[in-house]
Amino acid sequence: MDSGLSGLVDGAERRTVRRTRGMGHGGITRLMSPSDLGELLKPFVFLDRIELRGVGPMQMGWHPHSGIATVSYLFEGAASYEESNGSQGVIPAGGVEWMRAGGGVWHTGGSAEAGTLRGYQLWVALPAALENGPTESRYLSPSEVPTVGPARVILGRVGEVTSPVPSPEGMTYLAVTLAAGERWTYQPPAGHTVAFAAVHTGALVGPEPVAQGELVVFAEGDGALRFEAAVATDLIVGSAVKHPHDLVLGRYSVHTSPGALRQGEGEIVRLGRELRAQGRL
Repeated sequence: MDSGLSGLVDGAERRTVRRTRGMGHGGITRLMSPSDLGELLKPFVFLDRIELRGVGPMQMGWHPHSGIATVSYLFEGAASYEESNGSQGVIPAGGVEWMRAGGGVWHTGGSAEAGTLRGYQLWVALPAALENGPTESRYLSPSEVPTVGPARVILGRVGEVTSPVPSPEGMTYLAVTLAAGERWTYQPPAGHTVAFAAVHTGALVGPEPVAQGELVVFAEGDGALRFEAAVATDLIVGSAVKHPHDLVLGRYSVHTSPGALRQGEGEIVRLGRELRAQGRL
């Protein structure tokens, strides 16, 4: 069974060059960070796989970011969120949380209900023009996330289908569900030389096998990504124009220069004082 995407060109197939199962802590597995695979896959610089079962409602502590955007997507469960810019709510399974930290924001979140929480949180390094700009939040209900074949378009575009999330140009991020035996081909847009995939449940058998819990990095290039599911499989796929800047790292921040990092961390400190004065920290 084949599930092609309309408008594909028949490019050379890209092979995988790196793979990892990351490092787990409880139900959270760090698959990528800015100091390791994030250097290969930038602007995708951080990825957590979430697999929490039998949990009750819970909240993480408040923490800050600057210079990045966070993208949360759930295959199962519901997550709460609250941000220092006043945004708050609940994301159901199939919904999307996009939070552009820009020059600085604090946020918190966690499981919104008892049961299972399965999904991913991705960090995207912002271009220089946005890294210290205003914060921006966008939340999509499941019905607002467009689909193309087996793929849900979280960020960017596939063919003529574009996500309503206002992400920077030059990146696409997809959640894909394949039936057992289903084959699917994704041709990234022109210039998207970096690409990865991570299997959340199930397994891929070809052209190269990818097991549940693995993340694979594809060779840089302009070829197609081809997948075949051994069993019913959920995965995520990202492709992008490579971020042209060095990654300058703070504890919760990623910037393009030391000066930009100092500016972002200064705003984080200022916002933290405000939140403490309001009794929120």
